[in-house]
Amino acid sequence: MKGPLFYSKILLFGEYGIIKDSKGLSIPYNFYNGALKVSENPSAEAIKSNESLKRFSDYLAKLQEEQPELVRFNLKNLYQDIARGMYFDSSIPQGYGVGSSGALVAAFYDKYADDKITVLENLTREKLLQLKAIFAQMESFFHGKSSGLDPLNSYLSLPILINSKDNIEPAGIPSQVTSGKGAVFLLDSGIVGETAPMVTIFMENLKDQGFRRMLKSQFVKHTDACVENFLQGDMKSLFANTKKLSKVVLNNFKPMIPEQFHTIWQKGIDTNDYYLKLCGSGGGGYILGFTQDLEKAKSTLKDYKLEVVYQF
Repeated sequence: MKGPLFYSKILLFGEYGIIKDSKGLSIPYNFYNGALKVSENPSAEAIKSNESLKRFSDYLAKLQEEQPELVRFNLKNLYQDIARGMYFDSSIPQGYGVGSSGALVAAFYDKYADDKITVLENLTREKLLQLKAIFAQMESFFHGKSSGLDPLNSYLSLPILINSKDNIEPAGIPSQVTSGKGAVFLLDSGIVGETAPMVTIFMENLKDQGFRRMLKSQFVKHTDACVENFLQGDMKSLFANTKKLSKVVLNNFKPMIPEQFHTIWQKGIDTNDYYLKLCGSGGGGYILGFTQDLEKAKSTLKDYKLEVVYQF
């Protein structure tokens, strides 16, 4: 048995801000993917994954019991497959901010949910919000609290524009130009990030009035502008606003940026060769970069592993 592939995702803009109703833009990243599988000769990793899926299945059974009106699963088939050794075969790095648990949640919903909303039907705002609500509950097993956006992106395999908590829609993004000089890229921090502690730090910071003011007057403002610029293909404004966002993040989200990256973060702002921002909750994993000159950025960051996500 091998299920369909579900891709990783990248939240280009909106990390932390979407908690406070900023705009956000999430795109599928097809470089990494995962699928549910059953193997005759499971590896040690597959056995470990199977044990984790068993715990997840128990959680889903409880979720269905507590909120039957939200979602129902074919638990009989699910537990049969778990007993047969089903595991999640995934190339998506965990703790890297690219949606490893999101792809797993999408795969489970696709295979085991009864009366599921499919990608083929007319995806009204109500249906998108319903899917997001289901996915938020399912994914909270992994993170303690989830917006449901990662699984939604993975399930639909479409760019998603977040206008606010209750207003999301599929988005058309400018076509890639593979020969383009500009690019969005990922930098590997070499450290696994943990979502929950980072979110805890953020929630603590929210108790501070100055932090809340900065969030509204700067962070959310620049994030919203970046989303608008990107969707309109206005790259000149995009880079001006990304630079502002990069500065705000460096000044106010230091704990989320691995210490050894503080200097190169600042260097990008000083030289304008590239601008860095958080990818997901930070604390490790990937860091997201934007550059108008990919070759220049590659040479400045030659000591780091750089993956191109999108060129223009």
